[in-house]
Amino acid sequence: MPTAKFICSLDPSNTTLPLFLDRVPAGFASPAQDYLEARLSLDELLEINAPQTFIARAIGDSMIGAGIFDGDLMIVDKSKDAKHGHIVIACINGEHFVKRLEKEGETWVLKSESPKYPPRYIMEADELRIWGVVGNSVRRHLCHG
Repeated sequence: MPTAKFICSLDPSNTTLPLFLDRVPAGFASPAQDYLEARLSLDELLEINAPQTFIARAIGDSMIGAGIFDGDLMIVDKSKDAKHGHIVIACINGEHFVKRLEKEGETWVLKSESPKYPPRYIMEADELRIWGVVGNSVRRHLCHG
């Protein structure tokens, strides 16, 4: 079953957002901390390397150990060289997956970040293409309704 769905490529936005440098406690916030320290570019924060960056949506629970949950948007850079330990969007024999790329001896392996799923060893007959390296993910916390 595929674990990634492609959404779109990204263009630079040149938009900045206010950044408050004081940390925000997960308990009760102090009103004295409500002042602007800087402006932050989401292009810089998410390392948007347009036009080499695209968005893919995660499907399923195979990457929850890496903090990527069903429905999360993944920011993927196709210009980065995939290396051992990177989370990648891989295409194996025409099917797309998001997995951690690892090398065991001379064999490349795509591993899930959930014990429910076995590793996928890349065999000689497999056609493997790495579409990009996942650098960030975005999760919606506001409920619909």
